[in-house]
Amino acid sequence: MTSLLITAETFQQFEDISINIKPERLQVFIKKAQELDLKPFLGYPLYFQLLKYFDSDGQIKTDAPQVYKKLFNGGDYTDDHGNTIAYEGIAPTLVYFTFARFIEGNGVHYTATGPVVKQYDNAQAVSTQDQVKLVQQQRSVANAHANEVEKFLLDNHADYPLWRYNEKNKSSRQAGPRIRGIDRTSFNSPTGVPEIDNYSVYDNLF
Repeated sequence: MTSLLITAETFQQFEDISINIKPERLQVFIKKAQELDLKPFLGYPLYFQLLKYFDSDGQIKTDAPQVYKKLFNGGDYTDDHGNTIAYEGIAPTLVYFTFARFIEGNGVHYTATGPVVKQYDNAQAVSTQDQVKLVQQQRSVANAHANEVEKFLLDNHADYPLWRYNEKNKSSRQAGPRIRGIDRTSFNSPTGVPEIDNYSVYDNLF
């Protein structure tokens, strides 16, 4: 089971969410944000190394290396130009990626008869258009924090040899539609073998 890096208590440090939200409901979106947002951003090697230093209750282990504690929790450091940088850590990035996914998916529940939208007695549900705007706003905040994490890793690359900068990850996490560009590397070039080059995923459906 994948360790969760943040908890409902972590959220309270950044956003005022209702105490009526069940922790297990929030955990669903934390896990999605970790797997679908944070993991591609950090890269698999660094992400899985970071997971090793966390307990199942979302707390970083006391014996974790100091560089990984600083990566997640933040702290001041000096960049290559001698400037003191106040780094906030990974937590806010993950909180706002989670918050965006929570807003996007929490309004729909899946029942035995199909998906349903919650109704409220004393409140009016946010329109789909406004919901999309809220999701984009939270992803924009997450991306701003992610840029700070990226700068920290670049400035301290010697401490994080597993980190690999990838420009595609920056473009894929933008607030709007996230479609990665076509991969034109040699990996996808024609092989010269007709059975491979002409293969279609639909060939084995019938």
